[in-house]
Amino acid sequence: MSATQHDFEVLSCGQAAQDVWHMSIHSEVAAELEPGQFVNIHVPGDGAHILRVPLSFSHADSKNGVVELYFAVVGEGTQRLAAMAPGDRSTLVGPCGVGWKLPARQGRALLVAGGIGLPPIVAAARMLVSAGIGFDAVVGAQTSDKHVEDLLDCLRTLCKDEGCDCARKVVLTTDNGTRGIAGFTTQAMEGLLAENPYACVYTCGPHPMMAGVAHLAKGSGIACQASLEAMMGCGFGACSCCNVALKGGGYALCCSDGPVFDAEEVAW
Repeated sequence: MSATQHDFEVLSCGQAAQDVWHMSIHSEVAAELEPGQFVNIHVPGDGAHILRVPLSFSHADSKNGVVELYFAVVGEGTQRLAAMAPGDRSTLVGPCGVGWKLPARQGRALLVAGGIGLPPIVAAARMLVSAGIGFDAVVGAQTSDKHVEDLLDCLRTLCKDEGCDCARKVVLTTDNGTRGIAGFTTQAMEGLLAENPYACVYTCGPHPMMAGVAHLAKGSGIACQASLEAMMGCGFGACSCCNVALKGGGYALCCSDGPVFDAEEVAW
């Protein structure tokens, strides 16, 4: 479905972890969103700020019209976004981009998330469980304070879903060793790959992390999908700012050809 403009109303907005905010909105776009897609939010309050803010989501409740968003506060635009209160209204463009695909062959999935890459990974987990596909997950953050607890709880709950053959394992890492495994997600991934067979890998997070995940997946002969991030000017393929270099030559647009790509196609 092509992206169009929708109104939205803020239902709740608050801090979810260090420098990370959770916003729940009501919008008819919830009925159109597919896991792995994103919405492009207009943040009111500054007429000079003409670019929208692209945000991934962890859940879109089509029945109640509710979308759950998480974002890092990194600049003036996201600071104003974090200051929005219940009842505030604005517009968004969506659904944007190409989302996750179900695996091509049967078997458990491995989900690998780093930092603010966790929300679309949770959306992938929901998709997999709905299809009866089990998963393990590796979730990394710089420090324990940056782990988003409610999203971790959501992953653990999904792992207990009786309708899927889940491995029921959510592994945490921190760069400084303050929680879980001391080190990177790729280190934890190597351990899981040595212990379990997987049919597919889904990853989202910092670019170097995803490059490492893609390398490990390829070395194990496992299909890998990666949700990339790039500077998006428009969010629907008109400005050609969010180029993604392809292994076979040329470029794709992150906002319209992605953000989810077959990791084998990307020139990491």
